[in-house]
Amino acid sequence: MEKVEKIQQRVRTGVDFDDYFSGPCDPTRHSRLPWFLRLHGSILPKLVIPLLFIGGWATAVTAISRYVLDLSVDSVLLIVLGFVVGLALSFRSSTAYERYAEGRKLWAQMVLHSRNLARIIWIHSEEREGQEGKEDALKKLSAINLIIAFAQSVKHKIRHEPEYDYADLKPLINHLSTYSKQAHEGDIPATLYNDTINKGLNTWGEYLGMPIFTSNPRKMLKQYAKAGIHHGNLPLEIMNYLSAYLDSLMNDGHITVPALQSQMLNSIASMLESYGGCEKVLHTPLPIAYNIAISQITWLYTMLLPFQLYPKLGWITIPGTIVAAYIILGIAAIGREIENPFGLDVNDLDMDGYVSQLANDLIIMTSSLPPKMEEVLESSKNLPLWPYSLAGYPAWKERDISEIMQSARGRVDHQHISITREKQNRERVETFGSNIECGLQALEYTRRQNGKC
Repeated sequence: MEKVEKIQQRVRTGVDFDDYFSGPCDPTRHSRLPWFLRLHGSILPKLVIPLLFIGGWATAVTAISRYVLDLSVDSVLLIVLGFVVGLALSFRSSTAYERYAEGRKLWAQMVLHSRNLARIIWIHSEEREGQEGKEDALKKLSAINLIIAFAQSVKHKIRHEPEYDYADLKPLINHLSTYSKQAHEGDIPATLYNDTINKGLNTWGEYLGMPIFTSNPRKMLKQYAKAGIHHGNLPLEIMNYLSAYLDSLMNDGHITVPALQSQMLNSIASMLESYGGCEKVLHTPLPIAYNIAISQITWLYTMLLPFQLYPKLGWITIPGTIVAAYIILGIAAIGREIENPFGLDVNDLDMDGYVSQLANDLIIMTSSLPPKMEEVLESSKNLPLWPYSLAGYPAWKERDISEIMQSARGRVDHQHISITREKQNRERVETFGSNIECGLQALEYTRRQNGKC
């Protein structure tokens, strides 16, 4: 139990070795290193073993050709195979990035409709007075928590994490009766399993791109299936509860506007559509035949390089082959990494960041009561005719409508004057800068002339 608590309290940091080579990187993180010197996010760690093998192979071919038997062949094979390899890598990269972009688009759609649904629930759902109004507010907060829980559950679902007791999910759905919760009894604690599954050879196998040591993300699901334990579809179960809440809002008269009712139902449908799209991307990888053929073509090409480079490069064949292998195998490896954009590789989508940002947005939105626009608009800090007038709403409220409209027309002229002045100031600054430059040039010319004298 103590070990479980230590793992659950573990905080990911940017300096941790595991975090540097695994887990989606933060796209907002700033680095002063130029791109060609960066390792975080690079495919190089996964190419260490292949490049060492290719280097050894090139060394053997070069040494044999130098001291035993000339193994060189005509370089025309480079041209023929190079064209085929180029087509294969282009196809691999384009299909992989298409899936990556589709995954990002689906998550953006889910976040958009989640925010819209939460806004309608919080702002447009009418609350009753007194004790009943307090209950309505608590129910709205609980429903918005379910929106966050839906996004969290989708994230775990498409990462092949079937449990419900994750630290970012369990507090939001612990009060729900779900199939996943019932099947969880007797399972391995989710946090413990996820943090211990990739240890030792599995961890280094993933870092170095060695499939023989890479853990199977579906391993836990297969073990549960063999034991007859099925965790159901948690995102769909959460959405059932959320749909039932929206149904109660409409039946109890909290939301009676048909347009708002339609928007809520459309948001539910769009969120489920995004979830289904993520499942489509996840469960429809590039056909195995393509993966096998592209891998065989790239490896065959790189292993034939030393035979074709040796006649012209000699011992330079070894580094030349390694560089060429890094380019060819690197592009293929990037395609394999981003083919499933929902994983835990460095270049995968930062779904933890997306969900955290969504949760922060909804928490901030619900941190204050729905605004009373009468109070907001009638505030003395409201400047209806800014920048033409600095008078507040109460002052303009006492004036005649004709005077208000006359000032509104004057604001148009004021805006044109402001734009003209801004343009003149910009031109004045540019002119001043060019004059300074001309003066410096004249001063330099005079100094040179005096020097000649």
